[in-house]
Amino acid sequence: MMFRLHTVRRKLTVLVTSTLGVVFVVIIVLSWLLHRQLMDEVDNRVDDAKSGFLSELEDDMLDQSLSLKVMATNPALITALENSDGKAAQAVAKVFADVYPELDFIIAGRDGRVLTELGVDAPPDRLDSIPELRDVVAGADFRGVVEHGCEKPASGAPPAIAMAKGLAGKGSIVICQPISLGYLDNTRKKLNLELALLDPTTSKLVVATAHFPTAVIPRITHDSLVADVGPTTWAVSRYEPSYLASPRGTFSIAPALDVTGIKSIVTRNLLYALAVLLVTAAGSIAFGTRLAGMMSRAIRQLQSAQKRLHQQDYMHVEVDRTGDELEDLALGFNVMVDRLKEAAAMKATMGKYMARKVMAHILKEKMSIGGEKLPVTILFSDLRGFTGISERMDPQTLVGLLNEYFTEMVDAVLAEDGVVDKYIGDAIMVVFGAPEPEANDALRAVRSAVGMRRALARLNVRLAERGIAPLRTGIGIHTGEVIAGSIGHEEQRQYTVIGDAVNLASRLETATKDLGVNVLISEHTYEIVKDHVVARAVKEITVKGRAQPVMTYEVIGLVGEAPLEPASPPAPSTPATA
Repeated sequence: MMFRLHTVRRKLTVLVTSTLGVVFVVIIVLSWLLHRQLMDEVDNRVDDAKSGFLSELEDDMLDQSLSLKVMATNPALITALENSDGKAAQAVAKVFADVYPELDFIIAGRDGRVLTELGVDAPPDRLDSIPELRDVVAGADFRGVVEHGCEKPASGAPPAIAMAKGLAGKGSIVICQPISLGYLDNTRKKLNLELALLDPTTSKLVVATAHFPTAVIPRITHDSLVADVGPTTWAVSRYEPSYLASPRGTFSIAPALDVTGIKSIVTRNLLYALAVLLVTAAGSIAFGTRLAGMMSRAIRQLQSAQKRLHQQDYMHVEVDRTGDELEDLALGFNVMVDRLKEAAAMKATMGKYMARKVMAHILKEKMSIGGEKLPVTILFSDLRGFTGISERMDPQTLVGLLNEYFTEMVDAVLAEDGVVDKYIGDAIMVVFGAPEPEANDALRAVRSAVGMRRALARLNVRLAERGIAPLRTGIGIHTGEVIAGSIGHEEQRQYTVIGDAVNLASRLETATKDLGVNVLISEHTYEIVKDHVVARAVKEITVKGRAQPVMTYEVIGLVGEAPLEPASPPAPSTPATA
């Protein structure tokens, strides 16, 4: 076995070392390719960086433009401007500031006085104190670079792309996107590069991200510059986006990319090219071609089988008798496929006897017998008078009818992501909220009950066509705390829920016949779902094992939907007790 573990390595070693002598001679001739290839790759990366920054800038400006357009047509903001109500104006602007926290907002009155601002560190008292925005007070629109953003001119703030809307006789709205350290740093994270903003006249640094190689700023041109700063190799260039044009000129953006890895990759690729060239030598070509063909064929087979495995197509690979790790790998892969196929078959079989949600939870959590407390909603549904029906049917017909009924009922349960806990003869116990509770468990349970009633009505139409008497059911629903877990013997368990909430739901289902209703829910469940359900109070009933009576409600239907078919009246002599 040790021989097999190292056979492939020996083969590859022989293949590489046989060409080393020629590599050292040829590398001198081809070394000049390194710089050329590096610069080509750097130019491509720099161009991508420029395009990426421009795309980010355009996206941000689109958000800025959209915000301005929506705000300028907002009735609440127009009213606030007409009334010079800064508080109301701020409430409108805050909605947009929460969505776009990187933007600065200024809202000024008809006289140019700033009514409110959001995100501005040094807000001006008047909008016309910002030279670029003076015409906005008179009703003009503006779109361009403001040297100090939405801040006071003497604040020393970075430039910003400003968009302003002048509403003649009402006021003005200004939205600024500062080209600040925060903005550059956020763009850096998205594009994975360092950025700097350069002054349009002096080319001096205005602001830069933390790791930008500031030492190379005097050397930056519009062509790609590759420079080593310490152990890092940087590719730096500059360009002037038209969006950053100001009266003094256009601000420059300088992206800097760490190309240390690119340089390493280019070097390695060059060595690979040399290796491939030398492999064509007459002494190595036959051996290399045979070995490469054998290995690639085996790997392709494994790759193909792996892709099929992802699609749950359990296919064996053909085992080549190579006497090395590739043969062992193929054999091991086939063994793995067989075991996965067995596991998939077992899982599919288990899925027929256990809810998939419960099965996945059990397999993931590896639950013990202890269980856990969960807030759930329990639904019990039972057929009425089924004993009489079963006495008139042969066993095969009876089982077929039950399966048809259960299929309709369980489809309604699964449509609301409920878990069928168990079948009790012709009754069904359903849990909503186990093994993982959700906020709308009670509502899903009631929706499921409504779906079950509608499905039963459709089923009865089909049964009538076959001469079978209609089926009648009662459904009881209660929400409460239960113990949920894997209960039973260590060798054979069942995931279920137990507790007073289960018993009460069962009693409510029993009471439906006495109260002459189809779907009966407890007061606790009603309080949770009352905004979504049409229901009527029935009466308080006394439940075995409970000192306090329970108020009950009949579900008439769901809000916005047609009501359910009314229930038959209860037997007059039967007390409303469960």
